[in-house]
Amino acid sequence: MSTRTTTLIGAAVALALLNQAPAYSQSNANASNDEIDEIVVTGIRASLRESLEVKRESLAVVDVLTSEDVGKFPDKNVAEALQRVSGVSISREFGEGERVSIRGTAPNLNRTLLNGHAIATADWFVLDQLSATRSFNYLMLPTEVIGSTEVYKGSQADIEEGGIGGTVNIRTRNPLDLPTNTFSASAQTSFTELADKTDPQVGALYSWKNDADTIGLLIAGLYQERNLRRDGIEFLGYSDREIADQGGATVAVPDLVGSALFEQERVRTGANFGLQFRPSDALDINLTGLYSKLEADNFNHNYMAWFSNMFGANEQPTNTAVRNGTLVSGAFAQSDDSFGVVYDAILRDAETETQSVDLDAVFDVSEAVTLHGKFGHTKAEGKTTAQPFWETQARTGFTWDFSRGVPEIDFVDVADPTDVNSLPQLGWASHNQFLNEDEEFYAYGDAEFKVEMGAVKSFKFGLKYTDHERDVNITYGQTRGLLSATGCGGAPCSLADAAGGLTPGDFLSDIARPGTVRNFRLVSEQALRDIYGALDFITYDPNDPNIVANWPNFPTNHFGPLESFVVSEEAIGGFAMANFEGEGFRGNLGVRIVETKQTSDGWAVGVPAGTPGAVNNPFGLIAPLTVENDYTDVLPSVNIAFDLTDDLLLRFGASRVMARPEYNRIAPTITSFTPLLFTGAGGNPTLDPYRADQFDLSAEWYFAPESLFAAALFYKDMQSYVVNGTGPERLPTEIVDPNDSRLSDPDADCQSIGTALYSCLYQIDRPVNGAGGEIQGVELSYQQPLWNGFGAIVNYTYSDADSAAGDPIPGNSRDTANVTGYYENSRFGVRLSYNYRSSYFVDNDRGRELYSDDTDSLDLSINVNLTDYLALTFDGVNLLDEELFYYYDGDKSRPARYYDNGPIYYAGLRINFGR
Repeated sequence: MSTRTTTLIGAAVALALLNQAPAYSQSNANASNDEIDEIVVTGIRASLRESLEVKRESLAVVDVLTSEDVGKFPDKNVAEALQRVSGVSISREFGEGERVSIRGTAPNLNRTLLNGHAIATADWFVLDQLSATRSFNYLMLPTEVIGSTEVYKGSQADIEEGGIGGTVNIRTRNPLDLPTNTFSASAQTSFTELADKTDPQVGALYSWKNDADTIGLLIAGLYQERNLRRDGIEFLGYSDREIADQGGATVAVPDLVGSALFEQERVRTGANFGLQFRPSDALDINLTGLYSKLEADNFNHNYMAWFSNMFGANEQPTNTAVRNGTLVSGAFAQSDDSFGVVYDAILRDAETETQSVDLDAVFDVSEAVTLHGKFGHTKAEGKTTAQPFWETQARTGFTWDFSRGVPEIDFVDVADPTDVNSLPQLGWASHNQFLNEDEEFYAYGDAEFKVEMGAVKSFKFGLKYTDHERDVNITYGQTRGLLSATGCGGAPCSLADAAGGLTPGDFLSDIARPGTVRNFRLVSEQALRDIYGALDFITYDPNDPNIVANWPNFPTNHFGPLESFVVSEEAIGGFAMANFEGEGFRGNLGVRIVETKQTSDGWAVGVPAGTPGAVNNPFGLIAPLTVENDYTDVLPSVNIAFDLTDDLLLRFGASRVMARPEYNRIAPTITSFTPLLFTGAGGNPTLDPYRADQFDLSAEWYFAPESLFAAALFYKDMQSYVVNGTGPERLPTEIVDPNDSRLSDPDADCQSIGTALYSCLYQIDRPVNGAGGEIQGVELSYQQPLWNGFGAIVNYTYSDADSAAGDPIPGNSRDTANVTGYYENSRFGVRLSYNYRSSYFVDNDRGRELYSDDTDSLDLSINVNLTDYLALTFDGVNLLDEELFYYYDGDKSRPARYYDNGPIYYAGLRINFGR
């Protein structure tokens, strides 16, 4: 923990002790319990009280987060706030929470809704753009407009399908629910400690309604800048190799090990509106719209020891040591046939935006009949409009040792990695583009009929139609001319042609060991833009014989068929549900039926001449490929709440749930591949969805005002998991250098099929419907105002997940816990939250199982009310400066990643009028 963090926490505690004025007067303190229950509080306690009231009255198993004030959500983004809920966990790979896992499931098995309907999602990071995930990226949702967030851990018939772990429904504020002329605004600066940058962010909300409360308008907007830096050590894959120095034993050896510097400038703009018309008590019409854009240009540098290139040239290491089947130390001698060091500089102009428009109408036909209709459109776009890639290399031997975790590497024939002439050969250059679009139109209607049929109080019926399309389109920028003998000013290109400054002086200071590579010469962003900007790209035209015959000789943009696809998905669903209530019990019983029709379009590569629709492409002849799939799910559910006493409640829920696979997993093509390592991943368009039967039993004791102790048991019987199967497949691969050591790799068995084009064997991961399994666990929750403005919120979740086939379950942490302490009076509020998540399986990565180690975080929020309308705010995220550690195959002696994002601090002013 940094000195700055320690000082801030100490100051917060001191202020709390000095501000022990109670949140209500002494005369109130002596009042009866009934009178105390009616006291109006604001801020943290008001938020907690409202959340408990909604939870207590709900029929399903649900947790609720409520905004502390207009424009003031409990954390800096929704994902960060959700991790305070029992059973919910997040990851912070880039320093901020972006996705959530619920009750031992991966993010893609959870559903996020905005006012009851899905919101389109795309991503800024290129790997997420390629994966085309269904999980929502919470960076795109402004917290200023959120009224409450509901986390449904069970299900009921009128909740849209798609969440096995749970469903998060985010509700925005309505103008007729707020006082007229409500105005909220905030201005903050953020300081990112690792990047050593201070950035502005501003936001405002205004809500108006007429005196008759029949029409209202709400508008809001925000602007944020953020400079981020992430220091990392990356092990990019392992291969099983025979080591002569170990008597010919086969052990796991890293393919690439590098020191990685990631820098990013984020600019986020957003706006939303709500127009509400309520001409009578019987009719309520809401028109809402949301727009959010994140510009996320980033520059990634990675200075790597190239193990796979050395082995590809049949080099063997000496002085080796093995631990748990992993080659953890040794030495390579310099070779004239291989490169020992490679430096990748990848500049990405990236952005993502999300928008939605929804029209919602509720009409009470009579006291007994209510009609509800809704339709809307949502669209998201995530794109990397340019990715200048510059890879330089040198022939060198190297020694390595990661027996103590973090690698120590010495490139023995590179005298000075900071020398601009230290990497004399450009090994690869490209200028690719990635486009990811997500779009959906929906129409929904339901009718509720109140009845008096014994315990049955109402029937509800509904229909919904959705038309969804996900489009991933890749364009390769071929820049082979840069690799020629005259590529840069009549001479071969090298690091010197694009060289910039050095790595920051404190690069990897929190991670590195004494021999870790920390200092090296970086590529200049401007130099890289100048080099690629001077190229005159043309578009590859398969019908132009001159381009087809000569395309490698000039810069060309050409379609990438291997990773491009379109998935169209239509879903028609309906539900019927009965709500019932009797003496001491209440609940609902229903069924949802949904039919899903999917059409997956991609490209077959290397087809024979004469194949219908075939066209020329640098990868060979390609032809369109379409695969259709459909399935129907019947999803019954029941929820019962028993009011055992005035303060004690028992809940039971049972339901069948489903979640559709990720879009890239149902694409009919190769969705990602790594030519350096001959690994990749592809889709399977005939996949069935994930399905599970789940059961919940919980007890909730509301033992005092604003207080709760709850215990819950949950069990999910997974009918089928989607798992990866790995096998060899031939793919066309561009390799310019005829002496490239990859061409002599016997496992790749590369065969020439054209100019600088080879057919090579890759190990490709493709998903299949595997065996089922079980997820079961316990949740414990406690919250209570303790004394004189102090209070606590504590929760713990134990989750045990098993697959019948023995495969690890993505996203499942056995233990998660959150401890929050708060203090609040009329002028001052502080909240300190600690969160812990135990290790978990992430996914398959480069043909191996990738795991995350335990993580914990400490976050702080301080609010000082200078007047009734003006407050000072301070927030700190990741105050413990938590480092992230990933490893392969469940073995911590086989490292995958070490990342350090550093803390982020926020300070500013917030004003509120008309609350």
